[in-house]
Amino acid sequence: MKRIWGYTLFWFAMGMMVMLILSNELFGIFLIGLCLIVSYFLFCN
Repeated sequence: MKRIWGYTLFWFAMGMMVMLILSNELFGIFLIGLCLIVSYFLFCN
């Protein structure tokens, strides 16, 4: 379980760095929505 949390926190930090670089709220919201949809299909199907 610790490995899953570590993996999740690592990619969470990567996402935060990408959002700092982009600084575009509309694109960020689109990217978040896209990631949520893709993760739903990968996890639930």
